[in-house]
Amino acid sequence: MAAGARPGHEEPAESSDGPGQPADTVAGTLDGPLGPDAPADTTATDGGGGKTRKQRPFWKELPLLIVVALVLALLIKTFLVQAFSIPSDSMQDTLQRGDRVLVDKLTPWFGSEPERGEVVVFHDPAAWLAGEPTPESNVVQDFLSFIGLMPSAEEKDLIKRTIAVGGDTVECAKGGPVEVNGKALDEPYIFPGNSACDDKPFGPFTVPEGKIWVMGDHRQDSSDSRYHTDDVTKGFVPVDDVVGRAVVVAWPVDRWAMLSVPDTFDQSGIGAAAGLAPGALGLAGALPLVLWRPRRLTGGRTAG
Repeated sequence: MAAGARPGHEEPAESSDGPGQPADTVAGTLDGPLGPDAPADTTATDGGGGKTRKQRPFWKELPLLIVVALVLALLIKTFLVQAFSIPSDSMQDTLQRGDRVLVDKLTPWFGSEPERGEVVVFHDPAAWLAGEPTPESNVVQDFLSFIGLMPSAEEKDLIKRTIAVGGDTVECAKGGPVEVNGKALDEPYIFPGNSACDDKPFGPFTVPEGKIWVMGDHRQDSSDSRYHTDDVTKGFVPVDDVVGRAVVVAWPVDRWAMLSVPDTFDQSGIGAAAGLAPGALGLAGALPLVLWRPRRLTGGRTAG
């Protein structure tokens, strides 16, 4: 309370213009007559008393928003994630015909290669889909494919599970399990009633570097690596042809699920390097003896 002011009487607030000048109110910032019937000025202010441009109507902003959304969709499709439709039964029961999966396309850009157990989408390496009908497309599908919400009807892509990678030895005898580097796989994801490979035993094969060996989960209904060992690629899929890893079933909603790597691929000793471990350890142990022996002999001659 200012000196000399009467109790119960509030002084008017002072503005920055100096004592005695009344402070601006919200209504005082508007031009023109004040009052309940005064026309409202929709022009925005810049906070310093100056006028700025009027806000553009939403319908004028809409084309720009659509363009930005399309650009973002294209960038996401190209570099991050893309939706793919499952056209066959070769990955049952993990994937059903008509499922939509989201494929991670980002990690391959950083040099990541497919790992054992991952479900991957890859370009047809050697006419594996020869004779398969190409579905007819329409304008809507072409547009959705362009922005990455649906796969292109012209793309020849497949989806399988990575069983072995470069450097691995993979085989499967009739009546037996699939073995990777001598380790038997426990494959609960195989379609009920199917065997591991009775319809097409194979191997042993050593997977070349930069290649992978793939198989469908519905073993008796999958034309996978086993059936293409006479092709130019010998049944192996080049890593460069891999589009990315399928990470989630996104549609239909009631089938939403993550596509994780089964535990059997984490078992101890399955890595190709593990099979070389005894020899490598023996060599490492012998190397100091080999290097020490000449030095010992040379030292004896020098002393003599």
